[in-house]
Amino acid sequence: MDFDWVAIAVGDVVWISLAFLFGFLSRSIGLPPLVGFLLAGFVLHAQGAVSGEMLQKLSDLGITLLLFTIGLKLNLKTLARPQVWAVTALHTVIIVVLFSLLFMGFALLGLPLFTGMQPTPLLLVSFALSFSSTVFVVKVLEERGEMSTLHGNIAIGVLIMQDLVAVIFLAASSGKVPSLWAFGVLLLIPLRPLLLRLLERTGHGELMILYALTLAMGGAELFELVGMKGDLGALALGVLLSAHPKTGEMADSMLGFKDLFLVGFFLSIGLSGHPTPETLLIAALLLLLVPFKSLLFFLLFTRFKLRARTSLLTTFNLTNYSEFGLIVAAIGVSNGWIGSEWLVVIAIALSLSYVLASPINSGANEIYTRGKEFWRRFQHRQRLADDVVIEAFGASIVILGMGRVGTGAYDRMRERYGDTVVGVDADQERLERHRAAGRRVLLGDPTDADFWDRLGERSGLQLVLMTLPRVSANLYTIRMLKREGFPGRIGVTARYPDEVEQLRAAGADAVYNIYAEAGVGFADNMDSALELCREALASADHRGDG
Repeated sequence: MDFDWVAIAVGDVVWISLAFLFGFLSRSIGLPPLVGFLLAGFVLHAQGAVSGEMLQKLSDLGITLLLFTIGLKLNLKTLARPQVWAVTALHTVIIVVLFSLLFMGFALLGLPLFTGMQPTPLLLVSFALSFSSTVFVVKVLEERGEMSTLHGNIAIGVLIMQDLVAVIFLAASSGKVPSLWAFGVLLLIPLRPLLLRLLERTGHGELMILYALTLAMGGAELFELVGMKGDLGALALGVLLSAHPKTGEMADSMLGFKDLFLVGFFLSIGLSGHPTPETLLIAALLLLLVPFKSLLFFLLFTRFKLRARTSLLTTFNLTNYSEFGLIVAAIGVSNGWIGSEWLVVIAIALSLSYVLASPINSGANEIYTRGKEFWRRFQHRQRLADDVVIEAFGASIVILGMGRVGTGAYDRMRERYGDTVVGVDADQERLERHRAAGRRVLLGDPTDADFWDRLGERSGLQLVLMTLPRVSANLYTIRMLKREGFPGRIGVTARYPDEVEQLRAAGADAVYNIYAEAGVGFADNMDSALELCREALASADHRGDG
């Protein structure tokens, strides 16, 4: 037996156990578990621990799977929007220039770490701080079920553009030029039909998971072989499969694996250096600059004609520093452009920005709702395509969330009550599929306070059925309906018993536990089928006797 591997495994198990403990405590006080993972890393480093081999591999694989799943859900049309590429370019240039000038002022004032730094290192630090965290934003959007919303798509698009800029920088700074074989990766494009055919034939179980791992890791290895960043290969393979009906299922199947491996990433950040009074001071100072990044994002989004709410929620998503900033700083340290203490400073600032951004994102809808009139002052004068009055078609029944459960509810209600039923969903592609199938579905986000203001004549609305993917979204929507004085009935789906109690306490008239009630519905249907069989057999016996 290889006892070295046993020692590594035992050490990493201890770290992962501590990550669970700190993650659990973090969630208990209303922060995402990832904040606890970061804290666990810092505590371990203070005790003299260093990152183990298994932990580093988990971290690398987590980032690879993260970019692969982003690619699966990426809509290339989003990247072509000026709200994405133009805002990203302007924001990056403005932040790098302003932060560099500010840091030069810090150097003149004699602040620690800045003293004696030349303009080029200051530009590098400013560039590292211009990014927002892909890991954090994706985690927040997934937990809130907002990956398909407009603000979610815009945020992911900005992050993708930032990641591409970082990849170009890494390639240029390392002096690693892609080989001529790099043009061969273009051959993956004609292979897309074959890859999709394999996806269709993998079924719904472990083969799909293995296929996803093969594509993500294989894409990363392929790009590394031709002199390109491996993570970009995972992203490219994900994009290659995007827009297929089964890619959403594949992304969902990888969710648990990705989250597990990303624990290693957050722990490794905390283990990256030992905080000192100087590094803590500068990190706290950098934290004060995060609101300036956010303000610039908000102003740019509103100038590019996004609604105030969309601009605000997208800005909140991007209110943080990025793990790519650490990677850029690591390149600077390895090349001797900046001191190693900057890696610790940026790691601490990154962690603090997560702590700052977590409660802001958790209360994003409430923040907008309470200051709705204030935020709308920044909105562009031109009427936006997603800000017109929504015609409710005189509906008496509205289904919020047109996923599989919502679609089934819509079809059954329409059979019973005809065209008085209308659906609502925030996913544009899903909306188009439903309309092509003849369903009446509106584009809208029920958690958007403006949605209820923009909803047209609704005096005849009697029943609202919610099948939104997150209990937090259902709870917020119930509160919005109560605030609007909705006199009708509210039905909502839940997944767990504790959610049922929360939803009833919030004011839901009926709560349907989709897991518990599925068996009841199945038994009822089978009972009806058996009754029909008995009637058919009795009729046959009667004819036989005759």
